[in-house]
Amino acid sequence: MPMISIRLTEEERRILAQRSRQAGMKKATFVRSLIRERPIETGADALADHERHMGDERMRIRIRK
Repeated sequence: MPMISIRLTEEERRILAQRSRQAGMKKATFVRSLIRERPIETGADALADHERHMGDERMRIRIRK
């Protein structure tokens, strides 16, 4: 299996560890999930992503009234 090496600062390592813990995954599994996410290429993609995360307090996206 090919490997990717990435240099991270201490702050980036801390953020990666924190986000992977919040997701309940190991760091490598979390990075793989980020790589496999669909990219946002058009406005419609951005709207679909926005709808998926509506109301998520962690992202501070509030439902419009």
